[in-house]
Amino acid sequence: MPTVRYGDREVDCERGAVLRDVLLDAGIVPHNGAATRANCRGHGTCGTCAVAVDGPISDPTARERWRLDFPPHDAGSGLRLACQTRVEGDLVVEKFPGFWGQHTDERPVSEGD
Repeated sequence: MPTVRYGDREVDCERGAVLRDVLLDAGIVPHNGAATRANCRGHGTCGTCAVAVDGPISDPTARERWRLDFPPHDAGSGLRLACQTRVEGDLVVEKFPGFWGQHTDERPVSEGD
């Protein structure tokens, strides 16, 4: 059973689970600020659940590649959409500042920031 680490939290989940669902089920919100309320609810169109992921995950979907290549995101940032990413093993997840979590040049957001 894979473990997802976000800050000082660790959550066990089923292999193949959608990362956004894993985080939300554990009470961890993969959105910043107003994006907590104003998001696409997992359809991969808004880009507000963009996170950095270290560990085995699914390949990007076509929708995810499209959204992460559209401003304010940058396809070269290495971010993934939590709503389109499936957990394939133990992961470390980081969320960055900005409405879309796009400010990868800044310190990651801690849970509760």
